[in-house]
Amino acid sequence: MSMVILGITTNVWAQSTAYQDKPYLQDFSVKYYLPDTSTQLQKVFTDKNGKTRISSSVGILQPHGGQFQYPGTLHSDRSYLPMLDKKITDMTAYEKQFVFLDDKAVFSNAWAGHLYSKHELPKATHFGTGSDFTFLVADGSTLKIIKDSKTLSTHTFPKVPLDIRFDKSQRRFLILDSQSLTAYSLDSKELKTVFTGQSLTCMALGNNRVYVGTKNGFWELDVISFKPIGNLQSKLPCPDLTAVEVIEGQLWFGSSLGAFMRRNDGGYNYYYGERWLPSNRVLHISEGENQNINILTTRGLGEIHFQKMTLYDKAMVYEKQVRQRHIRYGFNCDVSTLKNGDLSTFEMGQRDSDNLWTSMYLVSQLFRYKVTGDKEALDNCLESFEAMQRLFSITGMKGYFARGFERHGYFKFKPERWDGGMTNGWVKSSDEEWDWRGTTSSDQTVGQMFALTLLAQNMDGEVKQKAIHLMDQLMTNIIENDWYLIDFDGKPTLWGKWNPEYVNGFPKNVGDRKLYASNIIGFLQTAYHFTKKEIYKQKAYELMNKHGYLENLLRPMKEIGQVTESDGKLAAELSEEWNHSDDEMYFLAYWCLYPYAFTPELKKQYFTAIKEHWDMERPEKNGLWNLCYAMTGAKEFDKAETIWFLKEFPLDMIEWQVINSHRKDIEAVSANFRGQTITKVLPPDERPELKHNRNLFKLDRTANGQSELSAGDSFLLPYWMGRYLKVISAPTH
Repeated sequence: MSMVILGITTNVWAQSTAYQDKPYLQDFSVKYYLPDTSTQLQKVFTDKNGKTRISSSVGILQPHGGQFQYPGTLHSDRSYLPMLDKKITDMTAYEKQFVFLDDKAVFSNAWAGHLYSKHELPKATHFGTGSDFTFLVADGSTLKIIKDSKTLSTHTFPKVPLDIRFDKSQRRFLILDSQSLTAYSLDSKELKTVFTGQSLTCMALGNNRVYVGTKNGFWELDVISFKPIGNLQSKLPCPDLTAVEVIEGQLWFGSSLGAFMRRNDGGYNYYYGERWLPSNRVLHISEGENQNINILTTRGLGEIHFQKMTLYDKAMVYEKQVRQRHIRYGFNCDVSTLKNGDLSTFEMGQRDSDNLWTSMYLVSQLFRYKVTGDKEALDNCLESFEAMQRLFSITGMKGYFARGFERHGYFKFKPERWDGGMTNGWVKSSDEEWDWRGTTSSDQTVGQMFALTLLAQNMDGEVKQKAIHLMDQLMTNIIENDWYLIDFDGKPTLWGKWNPEYVNGFPKNVGDRKLYASNIIGFLQTAYHFTKKEIYKQKAYELMNKHGYLENLLRPMKEIGQVTESDGKLAAELSEEWNHSDDEMYFLAYWCLYPYAFTPELKKQYFTAIKEHWDMERPEKNGLWNLCYAMTGAKEFDKAETIWFLKEFPLDMIEWQVINSHRKDIEAVSANFRGQTITKVLPPDERPELKHNRNLFKLDRTANGQSELSAGDSFLLPYWMGRYLKVISAPTH
């Protein structure tokens, strides 16, 4: 059963089973960098008071400043001045209090300073904390068990310990070196090798297991017998392990290439790059304050925070980001350039598709306003609409809109070729204070029609009439110019072409033939619906019946593929690989194509084409595609995957370096036309691409911190679309 709301068919089943937006744990990072990179960091711990301290080659350090997206630094801890002269070689948190090892004793500033247990091993490097203030101290040749400055036992141990842990249930210390795990029983006073291996690096206790990391994966040992449970586990994001810890039952790993946590389903959440960590070589992991995870790296500390928030809360974080750094003359500036990820250096500028990204942000704010009645959302929407209207007026050409505009003199009118044959497109405006950019293309036209359609559909009064007027002018311009967008030089733009001779000049398996037909029919239907001008219906049927546009747009996606240069150089270039910008143009324009079909029969045919396209896109788990498909009233639209997409989106939208091609926990597939690299798409916060028109199966990006993406088009549009379609509930705390 379905019903029509504001021209959109909305599935009642989908509404009645809407995702209930309850708080979940959202992860993000706060980073602290070393001012002096020659300092060698060792371990990090947080005490019961929420204080975090780090042992290093220059003494104990503490984090200073630092908040989300604004890193802090590490500085010397001067809170206890007598500590500055001590030669501290190891530290831990015992009963959630800091305990230290130096060349004389195991000591602490907690417990009124009572803990000061001498060990008489001047070269001591490691220690472990047992029960009732019993400690095991090692110096590379000797193990000594002490309590209250008394030696309980001494053993020869000519190995350099990598870690020492205490198994409380069995009353024994476990000492790890590079080739073996040794157990010392407090009861029997026996020192025994219980496990041997190669290239051992780290260990942890928990879940009735002993986890032993190596340079090629980890062993899971029974805590009683020390027998391996299964084989060496090496299908990890990076098997070269440097740290392991069990925190609240979750298994965390550090490696030479980032950190990762094992999920309950056996997969891993991967924290790589400066989106999460100051550097990728992890030294130590420990439990932080309020469910935070401390990840110490060679260049500083990364705190992984887990904060309860709803999807609505998350959207509000993005709303602030967009307004602070991505609104330029009312446009949604999709990328702000940065220097080394420093947000204080952000610069906005005119982008090739300002209009398209702004249309997506505009509609997100329109949906937000329709759902919440929030005046701020309406103001945002109308501000962007004003910018998009000016794209039309600044050209002085009726029905033709600019690609963008900027104050006069900032962009040079370059003579070189751009966009396949045009100049760089900058033109002097009649207003001497401004320049505008031509070379307007089909994807910007999709953006205009997407926004104008939703404005006409959802607004009343002057706003509605302005949207319809611009829609009418644009479509009249295209029809009167023989289905071309004519630029400032009197020639068609490179991509603004819906002419049958051009469109049908492509072989049937070139995607542009299907795409252009699908888009223009949707535009004409919408223009007819809102203007009631018969010419739009007449021209649409002429294209569909006389020029085969209905056949074009209904052609199955599975038939789209590569062609050779024998079919034309442009056709060959356009079919070298799957074009994800085309997907964006299809799905946004489906909001014109499906709701405003001339007949129920056409609507049924359109639904079949949209579903077939969506079925092909399902492996991407793209929330926007899923919700555009849900607009048709589809009962099944991968709602769970849509929520996964929204939850896994990173709060930090800086384009940090992301490398996944080395990972051993993902399965590669053979090179293919669609650019799918692995069997399952990675979560948004682990992959390099977040924009809908990019290949979400891409694994790597080498550039680091040079830009920040706007969430206005990438997250806010699908989130508010989900709210608008009533498949995501209002927040419920």
